[in-house]
Amino acid sequence: MKLRELTNHLESIAPLDYQESYDNAGLLVGSPDKDVKQALLSLDCTEAVVDEAIATGCDVIISHHPIVFKGLKRFNGNTYVERVVMKAIKHDIALYAIHTNLDNVMGGVNSKIAERLELHDTRILSPKGDLLRKLVVFVPKGHVERVRAALFAAGAGSIGRYDACSFNTAGYGTFRAGEGAAPFVGQPGEHHREEEMRVEVIYPAINERAVLCGLFEVHPYEEVAYDIYRLQNNYQGVGSGLVGRLEKPMEESDFLALLKAQLGAKVIRHTALRGKPVADVAVCGGAGGFLLAHAIRAGADVFVTADYKYHEFFDAEGKIVIADVGHFESEQFTQQLLLEIIQKKFPTFAVRLTGTDTNPIKYYS
Repeated sequence: MKLRELTNHLESIAPLDYQESYDNAGLLVGSPDKDVKQALLSLDCTEAVVDEAIATGCDVIISHHPIVFKGLKRFNGNTYVERVVMKAIKHDIALYAIHTNLDNVMGGVNSKIAERLELHDTRILSPKGDLLRKLVVFVPKGHVERVRAALFAAGAGSIGRYDACSFNTAGYGTFRAGEGAAPFVGQPGEHHREEEMRVEVIYPAINERAVLCGLFEVHPYEEVAYDIYRLQNNYQGVGSGLVGRLEKPMEESDFLALLKAQLGAKVIRHTALRGKPVADVAVCGGAGGFLLAHAIRAGADVFVTADYKYHEFFDAEGKIVIADVGHFESEQFTQQLLLEIIQKKFPTFAVRLTGTDTNPIKYYS
């Protein structure tokens, strides 16, 4: 299939608009019109991973971490980043990264960690704002049901676990059609009053084009009267980290043992145990120290993340247990998540998990 078919599906689940400002997710090397037959999945894209793709006949590498974070000024092979890109181009291998956009959605990286720990009732730890819009449209009464249905089908009207949400108020509109107009009701040159409904729905900003196309397709008026409002409300379905609850509370030492086993961590660095049962757990794959205050406010007993520095451990102040499992260890199951996402949509497409250990950190014991 064409590479764009694969990337479009991935981006329907983790839209590029949801990545952080510093990130560089998306298609990094290759043409979206390239024919692809087999994908290699990896947490990181290294020279060894590209060599593996060459050896196994994979023509696209999908990694969690982008190999390129900032602009490259030279391609002379002096850095591992340049060498990876040069080798991929030479062997016509596309490179695609799905990073913080996959971190920031339900069902993404943090959901996979929560699944490993058997957490339930999960929710986003720090939801993002400015991702929602409100559409207000004025519709003649006889067409309200059809217009609402089109808006819902285009992705509007979903709030948390509810869909088909709208607010409706009755009123009337007035207008006078000018010369050359073809009004749905009324006559050109004459003042007209029409009983209408004011319909309000919210939608993710990324769905705006689809919502407006759906509206214009079914609305009967030649000139549709509508307003779009930018909302500061947090979008509960998108954001950083996750918090959930264990099926049954556990002793702290038992939870740490479970954490070590389920995430394959060789060691867990943690703050002092508090002598309290663990019931609620916050997680953030990769470097999640910026979410500590959110984890505490959420009432989490343990915060599972990575990349904590020495002095940052003091910030727990006995309010929570910080458990640093390691960056690779916290995100290593992302490639399994990608395998599941791709195979569910394209069951006959060949997908391979990397056999290369890309963890740059080694442990001596």
